Amino acid sequence: MSSARLSHLPTYPFRRLTALLEGLDTPAGLEVINLSIGEPQLRFPELGRQALVADMDRFNKYPPGAGEPAWKKAAGDWLTRRYGLPVGMIDPATMIVPAPGTRESLFLLGLAAVPESKAGKKPVVLMPNPFYQPYAAAAVFGGAEAIFVDAPRENGFLPDLDAIAPELFQRCAIFYLCSPSNPQGVVAERAYLRRLLTLAREHDFVLAMDECYAEIWLDQAPDGALQAALDLGGSLDNLICFHSLSKRSSAPGLRSGFVAGDPKVIANLLRVMDYGGAGMPLPIQSAAAALWADDRHVEEIRAVYRQNFALAEKHLKGRFGYFRPGGGFFLWLEVGDGEAVTKALWQQAGLKILPGGFLTRDAADGSNPGRNFIRVALVHPSDIIDTALQRMVVVLEKMSCKAGGAG
Repeated sequence: MSSARLSHLPTYPFRRLTALLEGLDTPAGLEVINLSIGEPQLRFPELGRQALVADMDRFNKYPPGAGEPAWKKAAGDWLTRRYGLPVGMIDPATMIVPAPGTRESLFLLGLAAVPESKAGKKPVVLMPNPFYQPYAAAAVFGGAEAIFVDAPRENGFLPDLDAIAPELFQRCAIFYLCSPSNPQGVVAERAYLRRLLTLAREHDFVLAMDECYAEIWLDQAPDGALQAALDLGGSLDNLICFHSLSKRSSAPGLRSGFVAGDPKVIANLLRVMDYGGAGMPLPIQSAAAALWADDRHVEEIRAVYRQNFALAEKHLKGRFGYFRPGGGFFLWLEVGDGEAVTKALWQQAGLKILPGGFLTRDAADGSNPGRNFIRVALVHPSDIIDTALQRMVVVLEKMSCKAGGAG
């Protein structure tokens, strides 16, 4: 018998995608290109492989849940270096805990940070719409009500903080924000982050910053929430940040990331992980420490994504709602009926992409801010992306002409 709480969650997007495409064939002789999932397909860095292999013998030991000091120091040093923080602002011993990527810890935060009641009522968890699905699951399983705040184009694809009722902030237990965002790739400016962190402290909720795309940027390194905390005096109260090697180091299968921030929240999260999580294996910690300590391989990875977006500019600029994002590796294209376009791209071009409506929640009136969009993950080497975009444009232009639009 399934949990009653599961009934509050829609089918996971990629299961919905499988069902949408079931029974539909791709063109004969045309190789399928998967652009539906944010899974980097670039080569795993050699220094990570060497560190992993050198420490293989330690797979015979259970890892400490809190992480080894050497790994924690590497993560803390990277944060200090990446965000220009004063030495000592991050205490690795109390402010950092390992995580298998970010998804599991984003979900477990709901069990660690949602109280039984807030302002005398059922707590709420606020998140942008579109949203990463574990945010909603964290709310549901933490016993809170998930509140979806639309992040439309006219608001720079960010939640409008002025549109959120004060009563919701009073009941808020967690506010999730991704920057650079998934799927739009927009960066929250430091003033926005300062205001949101100030609200978190005024109303005593946790600002959960999902920054797993922080190292994939095009023109300039995105500001981070830790810099906003520094601007406000350096305290990490009410703030935690999530980072991962999946995107930064093209290592999604390594399942290695960390959570950093408010020591009180970190301690609660670690306690939940003690019961329902698994420590990061020691050889993986060794590989992760080597990767966090090195920035050179990230520059090489970032260069590939820049080339991919240069190809996107070439093929899509001025059409289908294309815009150049501040970071991440997704295209968020406005194409009309996202599900119909997804099926057409699969059947006519052998491309697997994700309908935007699968990443968004319907409003009470039945409208959906993602229904007219598709998400395209530019995660392959540039020659493959060039081929994929050429195929995509042919189909999109054909559908646009049939609809009588100009794209």
